[in-house]
Amino acid sequence: MKNVEVIEFIKSLYPEYKENVFLHPPIFLGNEKKYLNDCIDTTFVSSVGQYVDQFELKMAEYTGAAKAVVCVNGTNALHMSLMLSGVKQGDEVITQPLTFIATANAISYCNAYPVFCDVDEETMGLSPVAVRKWLEAHAEIKNNQCFNKNTGRRISAVVPMHTFGHPVKLNEFVSLCEEWKLALVEDAAESIGSFYNGKHTGLFGKVAALSFNGNKTITCGGGGMLLFTDKELGDRAKHLTTQAKIPHRWEFRHDEIGYNYRMPNINAALGCAQLENLEKILENKRKTAMAYKEFFDGSDIKFFDEPANCKSNFWLNAVVLPNKEAQIKFLEDTNDNHVQTRPIWELMNRLEMFKNCERDELINAIRFADTVVNIPSGYAQSR
Repeated sequence: MKNVEVIEFIKSLYPEYKENVFLHPPIFLGNEKKYLNDCIDTTFVSSVGQYVDQFELKMAEYTGAAKAVVCVNGTNALHMSLMLSGVKQGDEVITQPLTFIATANAISYCNAYPVFCDVDEETMGLSPVAVRKWLEAHAEIKNNQCFNKNTGRRISAVVPMHTFGHPVKLNEFVSLCEEWKLALVEDAAESIGSFYNGKHTGLFGKVAALSFNGNKTITCGGGGMLLFTDKELGDRAKHLTTQAKIPHRWEFRHDEIGYNYRMPNINAALGCAQLENLEKILENKRKTAMAYKEFFDGSDIKFFDEPANCKSNFWLNAVVLPNKEAQIKFLEDTNDNHVQTRPIWELMNRLEMFKNCERDELINAIRFADTVVNIPSGYAQSR
């Protein structure tokens, strides 16, 4: 298939864009301005306000979480998720190299060390087979805890990331983590509205992190959220993310080191309005994904579809090119013709600060890094 054909097809999906077809611009369909004006009129624009409480309650209801706690951004939420899961200074945390840097940075904020294992062909997320293989070769159980036989460090958690909204093989991770005494922390930053075997992502361990950055399926401008299956743990997160302040009408007393990770009411107002149209947005994005799937069927450019037993949100649609040269040419041709596309992230182990971290051979991750391109995936107003 010629790149010019792809460019023409993408432009046909988004006729509302006269000059540039963007990758995933935010869309505001409902009460965003009304709720923002309400915040301004009431003066509750900071971290206290009705929209903070509403957003948490409505997200818990939508996902099925026992409790939801908002944060300033998804990176904060992932940092707090790791801390609440027991990750300590000097620990090791297994994750994937094919991810946004926030995943590895959050591990580093805990003064822990990432270990990079390969991703699955079917999900583009962390492979439970690769993790098990690495553990069997390098880890052992002592005193009911998992340790790296080479470094002597404790391995405390596994962090799979649901790449582009496609759920990883969560049931296998639940079993693996139970066997190896590891906490399962889902980086669900990209997967609001994605389900695995009918259950929303983020609910397979005790805590998970979501993101509502400006380019996500729904946005708060900036923002993140923790999802909990344990309400008491969620209550503790709320305390820690509000500077560990003891509630009182006027006194400022704190009972431990806390974090200023509170989402402002004005951002939560955006979130509440966005959530009201989430199903409409997801349906629209799925139609776009299915149009891509049909268009690329049988060509040398492969559309990356949702995994088996999953319902993906198709946050960012992805295509797999035949090789690195084809990837570069595709990126050049599309962006030169005002269709915004981007390559997948640079592998974490190729970055200076993580180049010495332990890893396996990363066969699939390297191949995807050299061949995957994200194509426009936003809400199509013409549908």
